[in-house]
Amino acid sequence: MTDTTTVNGSAPPVRPTAITLTKPSDATAPTIQAPVPETFRPTEERPPVLPAADEENEGRGPRPVDPPGLAVPGVRGEVRRPILAPWLTHRADLFATLGRAGGRAGYVCAYHGLRTIGGIYPARLAFRAPVGAARLVRGTWRWASDAESAPLRTHAVSAQDSDEYLRLDRTRVSRVRWRSLVLAVALLFGTAGALALYIAAPGWLAVVAAVSVAALGMAGQERDRPVIGPAVQVTEVPKLTSSLVLRGLDAIGHPRITAAIKKGGEMNGMRFTSEITRDGPGYRAELDLPYGVTPDDVMDKRTELASGLRRKLGCVWPSGDPGEHEGRLVLWVGDKPMNETRRPAWPLAKKGTVDLFAPVAFGNDQRMREVEVTLMFASVVVGSIPRMGKTFLMRLLLLIAALDPRAELHAFDFKGTGDFRALEPVCHRYRAGEEDEDIEYVLASLRELRDELRRRAKVIKSLPLTRCPESKVTPELANDRALGLHPVVVGLDECQVAFEHPEHGAELEAICTDLVKRGPALGMVAMFGTQRPDAKSLPKGISDNAVLRFCLKVMSQVANDMVLGQSMYKSGYRATMFARSDKGICWMAGEGDDPRIVASTFIDAPAAKAIAARARAARDAYGNITGHAAGHAPETPDEGPDVLADVLAVLEAGEDKAWSETIAARLAALRPQVYAGWQTEQLTAALKPHGVRTRQVWGTTDAGKGANRRGITRASITTAMTEREQNRDRD
Repeated sequence: MTDTTTVNGSAPPVRPTAITLTKPSDATAPTIQAPVPETFRPTEERPPVLPAADEENEGRGPRPVDPPGLAVPGVRGEVRRPILAPWLTHRADLFATLGRAGGRAGYVCAYHGLRTIGGIYPARLAFRAPVGAARLVRGTWRWASDAESAPLRTHAVSAQDSDEYLRLDRTRVSRVRWRSLVLAVALLFGTAGALALYIAAPGWLAVVAAVSVAALGMAGQERDRPVIGPAVQVTEVPKLTSSLVLRGLDAIGHPRITAAIKKGGEMNGMRFTSEITRDGPGYRAELDLPYGVTPDDVMDKRTELASGLRRKLGCVWPSGDPGEHEGRLVLWVGDKPMNETRRPAWPLAKKGTVDLFAPVAFGNDQRMREVEVTLMFASVVVGSIPRMGKTFLMRLLLLIAALDPRAELHAFDFKGTGDFRALEPVCHRYRAGEEDEDIEYVLASLRELRDELRRRAKVIKSLPLTRCPESKVTPELANDRALGLHPVVVGLDECQVAFEHPEHGAELEAICTDLVKRGPALGMVAMFGTQRPDAKSLPKGISDNAVLRFCLKVMSQVANDMVLGQSMYKSGYRATMFARSDKGICWMAGEGDDPRIVASTFIDAPAAKAIAARARAARDAYGNITGHAAGHAPETPDEGPDVLADVLAVLEAGEDKAWSETIAARLAALRPQVYAGWQTEQLTAALKPHGVRTRQVWGTTDAGKGANRRGITRASITTAMTEREQNRDRD
């Protein structure tokens, strides 16, 4: 694109061709009268004026605000139309177009070929041949007897016009004479030819007979029941035109849009900025909305817009244009709903491995173009209401990680249905369930990851800057098996079950938050899936620090922003607009500058099992079959009770302090085998090595009276735990 600036003394400016929006007389749909030009420039407006505000201008009327010497039209731009159609320049679109055309041709050939070889069409032709023969005899007789002139002769008789009748009768006699002669000669030579073929070439006679039967069968077919019907029933989707776009926008009921359409649009800033073009399996329209209207106002009314366009909801995808101003609307309308459009095959479904440090295709956008994701250096949050494809998406991401032979997988399914079962042969740690023993297994695994996180930090710190200049894991470091900095990917589906566990929830949350904050730089990726995105299910420390976010359908603004990030709903990225039929379709944020709509690749259980088997073979060749895949369970050393964690666990929600005797009783109820018989003295002695001192605490007795007794505050416990963790990191 070339930008030129016009100044005083240059060539006279070319006035742009405006696009005029009008409302037709039948009130069915607004239309665009003028054709859209090749170059689209802003329409020239009259300079605004202000009323006179000083004595010199009194009595002279309003004065212009813009000086008359300003260059016109100012900075001028141009938009060049593509030389080749867009689908010819994009590899995926080219293959998709050729595939659709070739697939249709192949289907038509197979449809008709099977019915021809199977005898369906020959049987139908033979059945209709007698009718065709009767129609042929009847038509031949009418031709030979000049039956078409009979109404004229009848009219002459009724009108008692003897001259006209005699003239018509003479004409008929002449026609019948030579037509009868032609018919007699045809019958004579036809019969003789048939006898000659029967004697000299009976094979040719059979061919002629077959062709004759086919011709008679075609002649005898009914109009509403043809012998050879269409292989493809064509259902025409109306072409997207400016009239349809304006009708759809008018249908959303926005007062400024409706007023702009009625007034012609130009004076309110509403205009099409480019031609409506084909874009993949659909149409793309770009237009400026009226002043003060944003694409968010249209996205809020997507259902009404789809009704106005007479399209299914899954076909209509309005959005803004990040490269333009806030009033630019990009409307993409598909031929079919996104969830019904045939998606290209996943490149990794049959072959190939993955480098987690590089982008990997995992889905398609509305135009069925591949969408890539980079899992390294990011933590992942996936949220939706039930039955919208959240678990399938998490399994797909874990399958991608499994195809990197270096990666170490930890897959935990707290739903307990075994949705990650296909990944079991490649998992270092795997568990499905929500019972206490399952939670303890996961806790032991996460403790291992916490220790691994600390070890990696020390390794990174010890490396010279020439090898690790950015203080993070790189592909080269991950390939050095001596360092042990290979990628680690951990996925927790229905993570709210773990975080809400009454005994271990706090520790699980603390470890996962640490993984989210420090793990990406150290080669550790944490994924969290939940069907209840709220503050308890998705702790703030995790939701605020997640990089990659996938939000399938949710029901509220709060859930939307919990997954996608704060104020995403207000910015127009709303997963509430998805329908129940939009399974597997989500808003993806964190990959690229702006969120985008993606339909994740659908991999069912058998396909996932086959991919996992291929990943297992690649890992076997690399020498990376460990942990659960090799038959080893996580180590659970007996470190004794964690008094600080247990005291924090027995403090009730919102309780900032408690008497020592109350805490001792609660500890005895929590772990009778450890704390049975503990009194205030034992508790004080156990907390003293950690730097926690008892103090006077105000409380209420069972009788309801207030009193001061020795107790412990929540702040002292959390401070001691923080200092302990910092000391471990320094060690």
